[in-house]
Amino acid sequence: MKKLMRTILAMMLAAAMMLALVSASAEEQEKVTVRLGGLKGPTSMGMVKLLEDQEKGETANKYEFTMAGSPNDLTPALLKGELDILAVPVNLGAVLYQKSEGQVQLAAVNTLGVLYIVEKGGETVQTLEDLKGKTLYATGKGSTPEYALAYLLAQKGMDINTDLTVDWKSEHTEVVAQMALEETAVALLPQPFVTVAAGQVENLRVALDLTKEWDSLDNGSQLITGGLIVRKAFAEEHPEALAAFLEEYAASTAYTNEQPAEAAQLIEKYDIIKAAVAEKAIPFCNIVCITGEEMQQIAEGYFRTLYDQNPAAVGGEMPDEAFYLKTK
Repeated sequence: MKKLMRTILAMMLAAAMMLALVSASAEEQEKVTVRLGGLKGPTSMGMVKLLEDQEKGETANKYEFTMAGSPNDLTPALLKGELDILAVPVNLGAVLYQKSEGQVQLAAVNTLGVLYIVEKGGETVQTLEDLKGKTLYATGKGSTPEYALAYLLAQKGMDINTDLTVDWKSEHTEVVAQMALEETAVALLPQPFVTVAAGQVENLRVALDLTKEWDSLDNGSQLITGGLIVRKAFAEEHPEALAAFLEEYAASTAYTNEQPAEAAQLIEKYDIIKAAVAEKAIPFCNIVCITGEEMQQIAEGYFRTLYDQNPAAVGGEMPDEAFYLKTK
């Protein structure tokens, strides 16, 4: 009888272990793979804790991450269905929405303003009006830096094309190198490259924060840099996975802001920027995760300012309600 009982117990234990393995396997199979794309800079810096948790198997979904230097390296893959969510300039989402006839949506605003006017070798720039007659080195022609600066100057009665000379460079490193060569210079740079420049250019100071300049207008809009763009087909097919991603992403952005030293190590690990630069830059990068009605409100205000300057900046027309992902 004892032998029989031991046999029965062993069989029950084996069955329980098999059931646990089957359950674990089923749970693993149920995880949705979310293919993410991002750029080197603030738009991806808030994602690093999520990527680290994914490596540990602690996320609700499986995440595959593709890093790129330019949005042009990511958007074709999104439109082809090879990527599901991109962290890119927010106005690019509006452009893709028109280009794809509504096949993408804005899931979140993930970066507010990161643009700064920096000056080397002087304190001549105290206000936007002080840029009049100067040469300004900058990157981002045809995108947020140009549109934001043009808008802010216009509010001061100035024209970006006639009241100053903007020397547009293709890379942030070109701007930093040019400033290093000159005794005095003024530039428009985003974080974290302001921090990079501060480490390479002597006598550099932050003269103006364009986010503060924008906020001082008190016109109901905000300066926005980046957003999370999702394929509409993915959002419709995997609403629970998308909701889980946004929850985990929000926690990841909070981690980046609240623990900059630890987050900086992950930012370097995922080859975004060096940890020493990241830790100094994080407080000035305005990394956020804004969804739902608040996202739509601030995005619409920002898109309106871009549209009024150049309709092509948002794809030729203002995006309609369907562009904005509704969250519970």
